[in-house]
Amino acid sequence: MIKIKPITLPIQDPEKKFLASLNRYIELTKEEEVELLSYVKRRSYLKGQYIVQAEDICRYQTYIVSGLARTFHLDSNGTEHVISFGIEKWWVGDLCSFASQTPADFNVHCLEKTEVIQFSYENLEKVYQIIPKMERFFRLIIQNAYINSQKRIVRNHSLTARERYLLFRDEYPQLVQRAPQYMIASYLGITKEFLSNIRNQIAKEAKS
Repeated sequence: MIKIKPITLPIQDPEKKFLASLNRYIELTKEEEVELLSYVKRRSYLKGQYIVQAEDICRYQTYIVSGLARTFHLDSNGTEHVISFGIEKWWVGDLCSFASQTPADFNVHCLEKTEVIQFSYENLEKVYQIIPKMERFFRLIIQNAYINSQKRIVRNHSLTARERYLLFRDEYPQLVQRAPQYMIASYLGITKEFLSNIRNQIAKEAKS
């Protein structure tokens, strides 16, 4: 009997970027990389589309290959509160909804055309069994997200709005250029008018 060697599809550039990001935390063999990619889904979202919508169940853990998204909550008055942004090499989604497979509290909305790689809940559970080191990877990702969330809480209680903006500008210069100012203001917990005043004041000081 002639054995037919299975065909392995070539790894595309978005997948290479994704694997490079993983290898910052864990070391995968070539065989594990090929196995892992068989469980992911590649998808492109247009500007304005939603990766997750509140009240729907978050079905995927989503890695951004290119593009920009924001995570926000809509309160009972219809006011949007930006919780976080997502750019290249970041993960987005509603973690509580994904882990519990219950309706989401947050929306994840694309501000640019956004290319992603996704794990479904079912496939990620399979990956944990087949490639145990991936469970460590996601533990580290969630741990880092928790640390950043704690830092943000401390900053909101201990820093002025101007200090928070300056830190945001220094840490995320891409977002300052790419995200609308009113969304950045929402993330910082201030009005867009107040943020505009801060930016104008900083600009005047730079000229003097």
